[in-house]
Amino acid sequence: MQLTLVVPELVWPEPDDRATFDALVCPGLNTLIARCRLQRRAPQSFEASLGDAFGLNGSVPWAAFRVLGESQAPPAAGADPCWLCADPVHLRLHQDKLILADGSSLDISLDEAQELIAELNRQFADVGTFHVATADRWYLQLAGETNLGHFDVPPLSVVAGRKLGRQLPETPEARHLRQLLNEVQMVLYGQPANEKREETGRSTINSLWLWGAGAQAAANSSAGAGNFAGIWGADVLACGLGRAYGIPTQPLPADLGALLAQAPAGGRQLVILDTLQRPVQYEDADAYGKELARLDKHWFAPLQKALASGRIKRLRLEAATAYAALAWESGRGEQWQLWRRPQPLAATAQALARGK
Repeated sequence: MQLTLVVPELVWPEPDDRATFDALVCPGLNTLIARCRLQRRAPQSFEASLGDAFGLNGSVPWAAFRVLGESQAPPAAGADPCWLCADPVHLRLHQDKLILADGSSLDISLDEAQELIAELNRQFADVGTFHVATADRWYLQLAGETNLGHFDVPPLSVVAGRKLGRQLPETPEARHLRQLLNEVQMVLYGQPANEKREETGRSTINSLWLWGAGAQAAANSSAGAGNFAGIWGADVLACGLGRAYGIPTQPLPADLGALLAQAPAGGRQLVILDTLQRPVQYEDADAYGKELARLDKHWFAPLQKALASGRIKRLRLEAATAYAALAWESGRGEQWQLWRRPQPLAATAQALARGK
């Protein structure tokens, strides 16, 4: 078996944060990566790392792929609809900068989401159709044929919990979307659902994050499929990529042992371990440390042993981090290079910060 693991935000992004690094317990990960070959590329999003695994590049229609992965997929109208992720967010001003909180941090109920989307559809029927897939994942299907040009909006994973520069590109093709977003923000401001949220001390849903624009046909015809025999994980975008390419997608097993018991012998498997992403986005060092220790016990330490024993033929560990897009690769032989001594993750972070 060959495994590709995608683990966004694997390394805590503040190399000088000794308190966080000194508290980490991850001996399995430290041994594993010490005996891997490291490749680094320019920093990129988790979504771009997934795209790399599938051989995708350029302008990828993330929204159209993500729609395919929804268990309750929004119905498409027309032969070749253009989709955008229109995810609900809260923007607040802090020291002259806008800070974005994504929908997963806002505790949005499905009733609230449907009430707000119904009003947006009443107000903007000429623009397209808004859809609710889950309480915190919304979509906009644009009306008619729309060319948005080079739509360089980063995915929500890049901006959640962080300061914003701008929301939409300053291009002529996106002018009508910029106007739409301004009007959407005004409509959201006066909605009863938001008024109730404000009365109870909860953050309002005061904007949308529009990203991932692209047509369904582009998703279905994109080159490459990563040659995976199976995909394991709950990430909806990964599920959509699996459906686009006819790759079986399964829930993430509890640990590596369960994966090896369930996956067919041979073939290349893609595993998504994305539970470190949110703690890093919202600077929750305690949650990051606890989750890293859990992943180390159930995945990284067993992986190192499975590689050394030959039960797994090859491993590629992809990690989108603040330092770089990192990829560690190893086969059985590398894991027996005992002279490559494990280093604390703090030392790894320091070396990455220095560009080594």
